[in-house]
Amino acid sequence: MKNYCKYLFGILIIAFGSTNCFSQNESPIQFGADLMNRYIWRGVDLGGESPSIQPSLKYVWNSKDSNHSLVLGAWGAYNFATTNQEADLYFTYTYKNLVSFTFTDYYFPGLYGNDSSKGKYFNYKKDATGHVLEPTINFIGTEKFPFTLLFSMNVYGADATKVNDDGTTGDIFMSKYIEVGYKKAISGVDFNAFIGAVLDDPNEENSELGYYGLNKSAGIVNIGIKAAKKIQISDAFELPVQASLIVNPEAEKLYIVFGISF
Repeated sequence: MKNYCKYLFGILIIAFGSTNCFSQNESPIQFGADLMNRYIWRGVDLGGESPSIQPSLKYVWNSKDSNHSLVLGAWGAYNFATTNQEADLYFTYTYKNLVSFTFTDYYFPGLYGNDSSKGKYFNYKKDATGHVLEPTINFIGTEKFPFTLLFSMNVYGADATKVNDDGTTGDIFMSKYIEVGYKKAISGVDFNAFIGAVLDDPNEENSELGYYGLNKSAGIVNIGIKAAKKIQISDAFELPVQASLIVNPEAEKLYIVFGISF
């Protein structure tokens, strides 16, 4: 993992220098921010019951035939209540707007404190890093078949860990999450219903609880509906807004989330 950052920056340089291979109808550089009243991720409250500002910056390539797209992006979440901030890097490849593959490097800079080696960004040592690496595959669905299917798995880093019989730290669980969704446009509103589950059973003696919060066994952690639309402010400006109702049966929690995008 010590050469991870070299590889990442190499990919960035190659990608930024190869834009002539792709459509240039609009700027490939996109940035913005979401202002959310709560940061709920896969049924888990990561914002400490606080509003969350979520900036993003990405570089997008679309092939001339629109069959392929590549995205290199950065995304963050910053709240006012806890030190559990987040700064992620990710790469996404999408084929025919039908299926996508994403690789994400999650990083939580304030979770471990300034004096902890886990809080240092360039620390990728096994069992001592504050990063989590996760590949995700996502079936996006079509107009005739408006169902989505997502599967992701932690493959390295600060995942929940097992404990060996002798009390030593064991391997990570490689926590796995699966989500099924249904999407439909209704009178100008994008509607999405979803249900997500954890596939791991961390309920082993002395082992950590699951990566997705207080789940003590495999089960459903994320059920909800989301509505999103764009409010026309002027001829040149639209304001995207969204609202979600989310239930986590495993944690016995319910959340109502509202957000504005800029």
